Amino acid sequence: MPMSDAFLPEFDHEMANTRRVLERVPEDKLSWRPHPKSSTMGALATHVATLPGWTVETFGRDELDIVPDGKEFVPPKEVESRQELLSRFDEAVAKGRAALASASDASMFQNWTLLKGGQKILTMPRVAVLRGFVLSHIVHHRAQLGMYLRLNDIPVPAIYGPTADDSGGF
Repeated sequence: MPMSDAFLPEFDHEMANTRRVLERVPEDKLSWRPHPKSSTMGALATHVATLPGWTVETFGRDELDIVPDGKEFVPPKEVESRQELLSRFDEAVAKGRAALASASDASMFQNWTLLKGGQKILTMPRVAVLRGFVLSHIVHHRAQLGMYLRLNDIPVPAIYGPTADDSGGF
């Protein structure tokens, strides 16, 4: 079995869980933040929605410079509605899934490098990038978003088991 076939069920499971959280992001709270140093709910949700697209970057190139030519990092444009959020997420998931499905076993073990202004941040096999910088990164920020929902009295969906708000759904 190709390694990509082993990763696809995990990818699909995490994306379904993530979509359930994103579906609950309220449009009237996109500018809310729990602390001045924290991202707004809209910025965090946008980040979560675009992260599956890193799968394309992981398998579609050997390196990525997040601030090429020393330019300032520009995050993705924040969403302005739940519909835009879910549309962006669904598009990123479809493209990311296709990139993962077409990844060869050989490509999984080829090194991938993250750069910042030409300076190497890390180099590791693509399989480690997929697990750490795509899947685990999504799970991490999805949990933050769940806390944002909780702090706004918005029911948190079940992910790996029941929540205080949702005893089903997984």
